[in-house]
Amino acid sequence: MVDARCSVSVLLLARDEEANLPRCLDALPGCDDIVVVDDMSADATCEVARSRGARFVQRRFDTFAGKRNWALDTVEFKHEWVLHLDADEVVTPALLAEIDAAIASTDCIAFRIPSKMMFLGRWLRHAATYPAYQVRLGRNPGLRFVQVGHGQREDLDSAQVGTLTEPYLHFAFSKGLEAWFAKHNRYSTLEAEEAMKHLRGGGVDWAGLAAVGDPVRRRRALKELSFRLPCRPALRFLYMYVLRRGFLDGKPGLMYCRMMATYERMIVWKMREIRLRERGEPV
Repeated sequence: MVDARCSVSVLLLARDEEANLPRCLDALPGCDDIVVVDDMSADATCEVARSRGARFVQRRFDTFAGKRNWALDTVEFKHEWVLHLDADEVVTPALLAEIDAAIASTDCIAFRIPSKMMFLGRWLRHAATYPAYQVRLGRNPGLRFVQVGHGQREDLDSAQVGTLTEPYLHFAFSKGLEAWFAKHNRYSTLEAEEAMKHLRGGGVDWAGLAAVGDPVRRRRALKELSFRLPCRPALRFLYMYVLRRGFLDGKPGLMYCRMMATYERMIVWKMREIRLRERGEPV
């Protein structure tokens, strides 16, 4: 249990996370069921996990959804509710208290949780488009994931998903900018493939664009629309830095918005590459 009153298990994905794991695990005082699912780490991830009482299993990474589903289907968790974390994420006492209250009496199968993106010692309140929700708490059995682009999405009807208000902290840059760019180079390939698949057979959820009461649906509809827009890197920068007021986050906000525009440009270029290959033209 996460504290003396709340019973949840924790499923924590990791790869070479000896530096991040102590902060993540130390934020879970009293938790009696933490399972670290490791991607064949070459550092001391295993030793750090076990020294703090976590169980440790290994499976090579395929996709985020595949790895989480494998763990949910394979590992025997102690509790019905499972909290999903990555090693560079940290829960707060306020979030733990809200989880405790939420699962005490609910008909939901899962809950969305917002996150605070941390960069250069600062919370990117505006530039990182807070609150950005992900389903991270669910019943087992019940919650399962499907892979979409580089990330996962819950395989549930929205009516079965509740929303928590307290965020967890996401230290996405804890391994440095080189690691961030390397990761987003991989992510951009997956996002380009997902975008092309959507353009071939999908449409825009026009009603979802106006779904103010359902921020997750609205965010997904905006992403679907963005696949069809010109000048996407510039539009993403303007959206994050101007419309979402990323300029209020100071220099870290400017840096982050420019980095995400670069990431968008990588996706666009890789979509162009896919089109060329499909037409049999040289890249």
